Amino acid sequence: VRLREELDREREERNYFQLERDKIHTFWEITRRQLEEKRAELRNKDREMEEAEERHQVEIKVYKQKVKHLLYEHQENLTELKAEGTLSMKRAQKDHWTQEMELRKDMRSLKVELKEQELANEVVVKNMRLKQEEEITQLCNDFERQVKEIEAKYTKKMQVLRDELDLRRKTEIHEVEERKNSQISELMRNHEKAFSDIKNYYNDITLKNLALISLLKEQMEEMKKRENHLEKEKADVLLQNKQLKEPLQQAQEQVSELQKKLAHYDKDKEALTNMKARLKVTQKELKDLQWEHEVLEQRFSKVQAERDELYQKFTKAINEVQQKTGFKNLLLERKLKGLLSVLEKKEVELSEVLAASSLDPGALSLVSHKLEDVLNSKNATIKDLQLQLARVCKAHNDMLQTFEAKLTAFGIPLDNLGFKPLESPVLGQVLGQGPAGLVAVPT
Repeated sequence: VRLREELDREREERNYFQLERDKIHTFWEITRRQLEEKRAELRNKDREMEEAEERHQVEIKVYKQKVKHLLYEHQENLTELKAEGTLSMKRAQKDHWTQEMELRKDMRSLKVELKEQELANEVVVKNMRLKQEEEITQLCNDFERQVKEIEAKYTKKMQVLRDELDLRRKTEIHEVEERKNSQISELMRNHEKAFSDIKNYYNDITLKNLALISLLKEQMEEMKKRENHLEKEKADVLLQNKQLKEPLQQAQEQVSELQKKLAHYDKDKEALTNMKARLKVTQKELKDLQWEHEVLEQRFSKVQAERDELYQKFTKAINEVQQKTGFKNLLLERKLKGLLSVLEKKEVELSEVLAASSLDPGALSLVSHKLEDVLNSKNATIKDLQLQLARVCKAHNDMLQTFEAKLTAFGIPLDNLGFKPLESPVLGQVLGQGPAGLVAVPT
């Protein structure tokens, strides 16, 4: 049956390829015809290009002849213009010479007139200078005469003023002398009066001083008497001081001892205040430490509760993972056994079919290749399943190791679990120490 299907498929493919070949042949014929048409068009275009080049060459010759005619006409026009230019230049030069001669004549006449005007101006300037000098001499004479008159006038005025000022000065000096004499007489009278007053004052002072001297003598005698009395009292006081000297020394020693005690008392008082301050600080620190101790106890209780919860979750997770992995391992082993039994059956059936059907060696090779492909695909699926199994086992073992590390970190011994976690090995394989995602295909 399979060989018939393959024969039908081969026939269909052969028909398809024949149709494709016919299509390609028709396309080739069409393209060949189009190529011939394009070649004919290309020949026509070449002929048209040659004709156009010939026409272009003829037009170029015509244009060259026209250019020659134009150049000849241009040359003739240039010669005519040059001749006209030379004639016009000669005429302009003649006109220029005539104008220049006329201008020179005008210049000569103007120079003569200018010299005449200069001579006339010089004569006028000389006359003006003479008139100015005469006027200056007259003005100088007038000014000198006026100056002399003014000097005589003011000398007379100065003499009159001097006489008046001398009279005033003499009268003022006489008045000043009279005032001075009157003031001197008044001062003499005042001095005599003051002298008499001072004389009377000092007489009174001398009388008072004599009375004071007599009083002071009497007081001196009384003071001497008091001094004698005080000397006697002094002797008595010295005796009393000698008697009181010893108790004074004792009292001074007591005072020094009391001062030392007072100094020690001040030091003890300062130390007591410092100790009280330290005691307050230590009491405050003790309260803070007690509060921190209570907080830490609360945290410790929370951590213990979390540890118990984690322990319970850990045990549940381990049981679930063990159940899941065991179940998956059983399923995969059963699938593997079923696939192996199916493979053996298929191989037996294949051998029987090959023995029953006497096929050609080519057909046998095709069938064997197809069977090998099927077997390779099945082997690939088996390897994928083995790889998945190895990854699951590795993840299970990694999770067990992490839980054991956490238990040791929290200080929980592994014996308190009540069971021993089982590692899931893979048959015929050795798992590495890397993560579960890096498990490679077994070789």
